[in-house]
Order: sequence, then C-alpha cells, then structure tokens
Amino acid sequence: MTPASAPGTPSAPNTKINLALGTIVGMALGIAGALLRTTLDTRVRSERDLGQITQAPVLGGIAFDADAAKEPLVNTDSFHSQRAESFRQLRTNLQFAHVSHKSKTVLITSSLPGEGKSSTAINLALAMAESGQTVALVDADLRRPMVATYLGLESNAGLTTALIGQADVQDLMQPWGMNQLHVLTSGRIPPNPSELLGSDEMKHLILRLEQAFDAVVIDAPPLLPVTDAAVLAQQVGGVVLVIGCHSAKKPQVEKAIETLDLVDADVLGVVLNRLPVKGPDAYSYTYYGYASHTQNTPTSRGTSSSESNAQQPAEDAFDDLLRGRTSRRGS
Repeated sequence: MTPASAPGTPSAPNTKINLALGTIVGMALGIAGALLRTTLDTRVRSERDLGQITQAPVLGGIAFDADAAKEPLVNTDSFHSQRAESFRQLRTNLQFAHVSHKSKTVLITSSLPGEGKSSTAINLALAMAESGQTVALVDADLRRPMVATYLGLESNAGLTTALIGQADVQDLMQPWGMNQLHVLTSGRIPPNPSELLGSDEMKHLILRLEQAFDAVVIDAPPLLPVTDAAVLAQQVGGVVLVIGCHSAKKPQVEKAIETLDLVDADVLGVVLNRLPVKGPDAYSYTYYGYASHTQNTPTSRGTSSSESNAQQPAEDAFDDLLRGRTSRRGS
C-alpha cells in the first residue's frame, strides 16, 4: 500500500478549457447577434443601403452637424464647414441633373417628417443665390411650415393668400439676405391643403415664378403622411427626395418612391442627410478646406468677399422681375 499524495493543482475548474470555451461561445453569440441585428434593422445608413432600394442617383450627402438642430442654416460662422460644402456640391450636381428640363422648379420632399427636408430646401436655395442666381423659395408645406420660422420672416400672409386671391404674389414675396433670394412663406394653414396645391392657381403661380426667377425651390410636405407632395410633384420639373440617415427605413423609402412613380413624377435624385463624417457610412467625397480663410472672409450671410465682388448687382427692381420680364417674354 502506498500513501496518497495531495495534488499540486486543483482538478476543477479547468481555467484554460473554460476560457477557451467562453471565448468561442462568446464570439459565436456576438456574430449571431450582429447578423440578427443587421437583418432586422432596416434603417438606411449609407449609399450602399440606398442602392438596394432604388436606382435614383445620389445628388449629394449632407454631413452630420451636431449644431444643425440649433442652427439649421449655413451662416457666416459655418461658411467653410463640411456641411456648407455639402450644399454647394448638391447645388452643382442638381444643375447637371436638371439640365435637360425646361422647368426651373425643384420640389424638395421626404418620406416622413423629421428627415431635414426644410433645412435642405432653404440651404439649397441659399447656395443657389450665392452663385448669382435669382432664386424663389416657396414654403408649400401647408401642414407644418418651417421656412418662416428658420428665416425669421412673416408667415401670416404667403402662399395661401396668393392662391385664394387676397393678394398678388409680388406683394407677398419677402427678400432675404444680401443675395437675390426671395421667399414666399406658407401663409395661414388652410383646411384643404391638397386641393389648393393641386389647383390651377398653383400651376399659374409656379409658371409666373419661373418667368421671373432663375430657379424656384419648393419645400413640400412629406410623401407618406399626406398626398400634398404627390399632387404638387405633377406640376414641377423635378423632385428631390431627402432621406434622413439612421432614421428613415427601407420600406418607407420604397413606398415614397413608389408614390412618386404612381403620379409619374420626375425624380432627379435623392439626398442623404445627416451622414456621419467618419466611418464606413461616411459619404464618399473628399472635402478640401480653404488654404487661407483670410482671403475669403465671409461678409454677409454665407457670401464671401470674393464671391460678392464677382456677383453683379440686380439692375431691375423686384416688380420688374415679376412683371417686366413676363411682359417682355410674352411680347
């Protein structure tokens, strides 16, 4: 008989085996959870996700800015920011996408509220005005108008006032900023927005603005909650769909595009809003900063000194824009 000896190491638990098994099981559960989340999460996160929904071109990507909720407009403080450059690129791409259209009107809409269509429409109009164009910005969102709030303008008289014949559109247009930007606010909210936007008066108003201005930008309601944007899309030259990244879902975007296809609207492209600046979902374009900010010091509401010197001052009064040009073209 041999006396028993005490073991030098415990027989259980086996730490090495447990760590190996824990690592393997943890990795398997993590991969399964990631795949499940990717399958169930239908939010549009990048241009790659959008390509699975529609073949419409991406006109631009608006970089995410944490201060955009408080300051939605691109002002002199953010003139050289990446977000400001995003709107300039959108302006340039839209000119190429709209080059074959006789109509000068562009409709800005989205699938659902909260995707940034109003701020996109306003900043796009500002970017167009910076380039020297005469631009008319129309707030046709007769449900939740935001243009007058963002720009600090009077909203009691505007589009609805002109459509019901209480005042002429010339008297309702409000100039904004130092550039040739004129704004037609929504006016009082009516009980029948769809009927007003689809009326002949609205069609005549758009034609009159096209004769007086180089470009017309219309901020329309979202497509899915109401039919206002679909009705109005039949009267304009092109439609731009704003998609809020990480908030809009693929079925919602698909339904919005189907709605535009049903009314035979001309979809110029889509704009991806609130794209991350860095990471795999960032929009694939390079932002080049200015070499010297002192050479292009902003002088007034998004206009640099070099750009303002290059722009020619308006030779005609505003009433000539709306009446004189129309009479000359008609003759």
